[in-house]
Amino acid sequence: MSNVAQYDVVSIRNDFPILERSIHGKPLVYLDNGASVQRPVQVIRAIEQLYQENYANVHRGVHTLSQESTRLFDDARVKVRGFIHAACVHEVIFTSGTTESINLVAQSYARPRLQKGDEILITHMEHHSNIVPWQIVCEQTGAQLKVVPISDKGELEMDRFAELLSEKTKLVSVVHISNALGTVNPVKQIIDAAHAIGVPVLVDGAQAAPHIPVDVQKLDADFYAFSGHKVYGPTGVGVLYGKEALLKEMPPYQGGGDMILSVSFEGTTYNQLPYKFEAGTPNIAGVIGLGAAVDYVQKIGLGAIAAHEHGLLEYATAKLRQINGLRIIGEADQKAGLISFVLDAVHPHDIGTMLDAEGVAIRAGHHCAQPIMERYGVPATARASFAMYNTFQEIDVLAEAIQKTIKMFA
Repeated sequence: MSNVAQYDVVSIRNDFPILERSIHGKPLVYLDNGASVQRPVQVIRAIEQLYQENYANVHRGVHTLSQESTRLFDDARVKVRGFIHAACVHEVIFTSGTTESINLVAQSYARPRLQKGDEILITHMEHHSNIVPWQIVCEQTGAQLKVVPISDKGELEMDRFAELLSEKTKLVSVVHISNALGTVNPVKQIIDAAHAIGVPVLVDGAQAAPHIPVDVQKLDADFYAFSGHKVYGPTGVGVLYGKEALLKEMPPYQGGGDMILSVSFEGTTYNQLPYKFEAGTPNIAGVIGLGAAVDYVQKIGLGAIAAHEHGLLEYATAKLRQINGLRIIGEADQKAGLISFVLDAVHPHDIGTMLDAEGVAIRAGHHCAQPIMERYGVPATARASFAMYNTFQEIDVLAEAIQKTIKMFA
């Protein structure tokens, strides 16, 4: 599909059984996709089929079931490589999710290289998972964490980024799309500026991979991380992409299982990439489910998905701006399909509860991004986030439910 006119949202919705549910007697309107999307039947069936027909441990058996599971597992890595346009399959490391991927880089890449006086540069719009691992490694090494501020619109202050980027900077870690604001950051510009002085860059792509095409080679990202459950796959599985040269230099993150070639009490010989970073029995069903999710997303087309979600964003933004007492938090010029907002007289948690009574599922809270809440002087926001299966009619239901909430609290 190449454009919105060809986009068949009805057919897509038919692939998601959960969307047929009713909540409190109302049709489900699922707008909590920033936290986790729903799964199409194609993913559900792939996991079901594995357990019913093919399951065995991978890479360890010569019997038929093990060989079948191994083939499905390895095929999923090939699919992910194509999905993010990595140069080769051994640059794709399977993890438990974006959080583990970032922690892996913090401990395996950054920690051995950092010393007192070095700096790690992040931004004010990061998820906690792209803040805390760097705080930990700074405590371990004596390095310092520097933070690029954001404007009132929710955009990075790129002049301050240029000022903070220096010879002391040893790594830049930046979110591709903010989970709390929807801002699409200029990651290519950031990467190019960092590389100009020899600084590697990690990109948190958890919110980007399900919504826009990602080409890690064109971006020239050194590391790129995303999670399966945000890209229509299972929970408990994710991906760390890393450039081959960097991954080869990095020591293992954990020990045991597939990450070894041979073990004796005198020493251990580590396995080659990517297995060096995949200790223990992997999440076999999760990886195979992720492969099925990648197939599904690519069949629809990320370009078509992005166009559809942008249409939803524009429509919802116009609708919500008409509501008196509603303030949108984050209005960047380049923005993905989510809207964070507050109401003058209603706490976000109450908004979430009231909307649920109307069948509308949103997220209310700090979205694991407390520094952003502090930046805007709010304890929390309500967040409606869109996915490929959402409709313009659902935006109307959202707006009506918000209006009803305001009247009840007036």
